[in-house]
Amino acid sequence: MNKIYRFLGAGLAALAMGACTDSFLEVESPTQTPSDEYFSTKEHLEESVVAAYDPLQWTDWACGEYAPFTLMSDIMADDLWVGGSNATDNQNWHLMANYSATPLKVITSLWVEAFSGIKRCNDVLENIERGIDDATDADIASWTAQVRVLRAFYANWLWKFYGSVPYYERNLTMPYTSPQISADELYAHMVGDIEAAIALNALPFRASDEEAGRVTTAMAYMLYAEIVMYQRDTARYAKALQYMKEIINSPEYDLVDDYSTIFTEAGEWSKESIWEINYISQNAIRDWDTPMAAGGTVLPTLISPNNWPTGADGHNGGWGFAPVRLETYEHFSPDDARRDATIWNVGASGVDYNKRYQDFGFFLEKYSAKADGNAGQKASGELNYNNNWRIYRYSETLLNAAELIVATGGSATEAKGYLAAVRNRAGLQQVPEATIDNIIEERRLEFVGEGKRYWDLIRTDKAATVLVPDQYGYRTNTWSPNKKHLPIPQSEIDKAQGTLTQNPY
Repeated sequence: MNKIYRFLGAGLAALAMGACTDSFLEVESPTQTPSDEYFSTKEHLEESVVAAYDPLQWTDWACGEYAPFTLMSDIMADDLWVGGSNATDNQNWHLMANYSATPLKVITSLWVEAFSGIKRCNDVLENIERGIDDATDADIASWTAQVRVLRAFYANWLWKFYGSVPYYERNLTMPYTSPQISADELYAHMVGDIEAAIALNALPFRASDEEAGRVTTAMAYMLYAEIVMYQRDTARYAKALQYMKEIINSPEYDLVDDYSTIFTEAGEWSKESIWEINYISQNAIRDWDTPMAAGGTVLPTLISPNNWPTGADGHNGGWGFAPVRLETYEHFSPDDARRDATIWNVGASGVDYNKRYQDFGFFLEKYSAKADGNAGQKASGELNYNNNWRIYRYSETLLNAAELIVATGGSATEAKGYLAAVRNRAGLQQVPEATIDNIIEERRLEFVGEGKRYWDLIRTDKAATVLVPDQYGYRTNTWSPNKKHLPIPQSEIDKAQGTLTQNPY
């Protein structure tokens, strides 16, 4: 299957090289075509659209930092530990997990990568404004819809992790600063982008195999529901529910029968998959000095047990980060088909490996380093695993619909049916009724390691009672509302020339 992937043409090489630098300056070359002329044709504008997808793949390793955006969510919740060699290994992660990050010790690359994505989306829209010589109205509508949804997706990282940020929908000029807006104002921009994109009616409901990875209408619907529910914007719940039902009623999507197949390579872009971020190992050239080159992901290396014998139990080793909590494993019923598909019980394997910090013998099977997972790579095997990141799945559509029905006073029978479908696939009996509490509980079991749990606890007001000190002394602080947003990295405060106010973390 072809995948929308990293664009490596000469016309955009400078964009990738400058993504982790202090600013996004544009310098005219005396020998090369100016960018506004280069991107005036359909072929070249399409290149800039593909480039707007590029930062999706960077957060696992770029700008000198590991910060997979799903994992950065999970370590602040209650299913995974941080792990590594000790509490100073990837110290920023440990501080975030204990709600004690500081402006000097907090993830920074996610901020840069989000703004890189926003900037590239703005590039496309501004080039369209200048005119594309050989483009049809349908071309322009498609490009516009794609990058407006992508821009909202990148802004969603900033919104959730940092809250009040500078934001712009036209690229900056000297002195390259923008007013800081509130989280509520940023939400309005995001929902406006998604609504405008949907209104264009220019996206396929599901991408073709050759276009897998492109934004689709169903992906836009899922992003809309995610941010509306996180904002608790009840005025938009009915619309979000309508969108979920459109996906449910579409023949394009359904649950796969066997949960254990979802996260295999063969399970990529299954009928359950609404949107994934693509990675590939075959001919991958991503390396330590070229982290933004075409290739795979380092996530499996990050989260697999250290010094694991290559190929033992069908797995390769890694660095021992993000081990699964014993309590998470025990939270599953032994009859739940998701347990062993989600959690790798390395303690039961009898294989010797280097047991590191916070390691209770459980790791995340969903994205573990499989024995052949980096086959065909041409650079660093550690960086080039072929695991696509599953971002939106059909099971989440069902659970979103169930929750929105309960929240809006809809049919209890219908909500229970959607919840039952997810539980039946896991081999579990129905619950007596669908409630917010048991829907959130089902989401926990369904999405371990997929970056959902932390935000679910915040939006349902459960964080302050769930995210509390543990019995081992690893987490010593309790989550509180002033911990909802991370500190803005001090490096960004310094570069903002007095235009950024720090979060009250």
